[in-house]
Amino acid sequence: MRGEIGSNIETALAQLWGRAADSVPDWLPMRYVEWLPLLYEVAGRCRAQGRGRSNVYLVLLDYADSRPEPFGVYVGMSRYPAAERFDQHKQGIRAAGSVLKRGLEVLTGPALHLQRIPQAEAARIEEELAEALRAEGLFVQGGH
Repeated sequence: MRGEIGSNIETALAQLWGRAADSVPDWLPMRYVEWLPLLYEVAGRCRAQGRGRSNVYLVLLDYADSRPEPFGVYVGMSRYPAAERFDQHKQGIRAAGSVLKRGLEVLTGPALHLQRIPQAEAARIEEELAEALRAEGLFVQGGH
């Protein structure tokens, strides 16, 4: 019996998601990383003026094969919703190499307040957010 739960966890998770996927909100991350609260805090400091058609988005990156800290974050902006832009990256459409190769999921929650903002504001916030996250010690890609 010992270890039985651990060996069946992937099957149990697949069953759970198969039954509950529709009830899981978009902003809830599929993985927990220890710096996720910091990401919320730093992103929460960013503010945009006005409404527009651009979105700032964050993607969790997997660096388990090459870095001591297994996760990084990609900061981007697009006129597309974050989930749609993530799918484009993964399909190779105007893709950042880091998201194409290492993108795990969109981290929707921290950037919810940075949706549908003016393009100039999104470009400014994308750069500022990436720099602020780097200053906090996170491994950041994007943010140009």
